[in-house]
Amino acid sequence: MIPRILISTGGGNPANYVNAVRAAGGKPFAAYLPEPDLSYDGLLLAGGGDVEPARFGQEDRGSHGIDPARDRAELALLDAFAHAGKPVLAICRGHQVVNVWAGGNLIQDLGRLVPDHQREGDTVHPVRAEEGTLLRRLYGPLFPVNSNHHQGVGRLGRRLCASARSGDGVVEALEHESLPLISVQFHPERMTGALARTDTVDGGAIFREFLRLCGKE
Repeated sequence: MIPRILISTGGGNPANYVNAVRAAGGKPFAAYLPEPDLSYDGLLLAGGGDVEPARFGQEDRGSHGIDPARDRAELALLDAFAHAGKPVLAICRGHQVVNVWAGGNLIQDLGRLVPDHQREGDTVHPVRAEEGTLLRRLYGPLFPVNSNHHQGVGRLGRRLCASARSGDGVVEALEHESLPLISVQFHPERMTGALARTDTVDGGAIFREFLRLCGKE
């Protein structure tokens, strides 16, 4: 059986996510504001604009590209897939949505404190994975990834652990105590297939692991 993957997007071109899922062996379906549909085998939350700060109890301190309708849709998607125990892959904005969904908050603007995470185009930097985590198993203790984001995970949400961090302390990956959740701040869809890079690891390994989880049901 080929796992069917629902991709929640911001309404832009989802080609990179679609191609990465397809290359890993899945059947992707991309949509903006999709309804929770548990006939899919897994959920992918794509990148995009910032989460509305009120969602995590803050005033706007530098967020942009806010889309309240998307926030509502993706929090409902996470609720549905989590309660059903279905796998979720969350990337960049999706990574931040996961933390907010779990009751955590965000650093709204990393700014000059950690300037190496957003430039024009992707920037590459090393990430250190904690022992016993998925990323440690896939890539080892220290490996290079890409980044393009100005916000980051702040206080961790309930039952989440930071499984990888950059050298300046930004949370680059989250794992859940019990749910089949893969959550990363970087962009593995831009590190695989035709977009594979020689200066980062193969992002396809994350998609293959996600599809493996989706095929276990």
